[in-house]
Amino acid sequence: MNFARTRSHEASEAVKPSMTPIVFVVDDDISVRESLEVLIRLEGWKSETFSSAHEFLARPRTISPSCLVLDISLPDINGLELQKLICDDRSDMPIIFVTGYGDIPMSVRAMKAGAVEFLTKPFSDDALLDAIRAAIERSRHAVADELAIQSLRERYTSLSQRERQVMSLVVSGLLNKQVGGELGISEITVKAHRGKVMQKMNAGSLPELVNMATRLRDFMKR
Repeated sequence: MNFARTRSHEASEAVKPSMTPIVFVVDDDISVRESLEVLIRLEGWKSETFSSAHEFLARPRTISPSCLVLDISLPDINGLELQKLICDDRSDMPIIFVTGYGDIPMSVRAMKAGAVEFLTKPFSDDALLDAIRAAIERSRHAVADELAIQSLRERYTSLSQRERQVMSLVVSGLLNKQVGGELGISEITVKAHRGKVMQKMNAGSLPELVNMATRLRDFMKR
């Protein structure tokens, strides 16, 4: 098993996470941005506003519960195109679309691509706030999962090559003697490596270690 794969945004993922929710707003209308910023801050969330998709994309990623309030019509990249660009890299950031001229095909396309809400201007403050609350709750779970995987990857990376080999065979169900036979080492040596694996992975039991290996393997398949 090779769980040590890196991703293009790994450096930004390593940033110490902030757990205060951030609501990003991308809208080319300054009056909309200003009014939404006030509304968002009154609810106790952070707010960051952008006038274009390119401006938003230039903002470094941080790991924090968040959501994106996104206008469909933008001067450079439109909202649906931006959604497509960030759907893989920022899956922990649900999108709420807002538009002044939405139609059913457009809303269906946005929802199928993962948007949590599609609001037509003018919309009520309550409708937007309800959508933001739901999006942030969804983001909290996604961020927690991402941080857990990141921690597992860091622990796995700390294993030596031999310890990774032992872990792979142990979680596949082989006994220590069988692992030794596969690797050409003694059973005592296997036990020593196995103990190091359990310690470094912070696994309290074999089933827990198996679960960790499964989560890492599932992550690799994404």
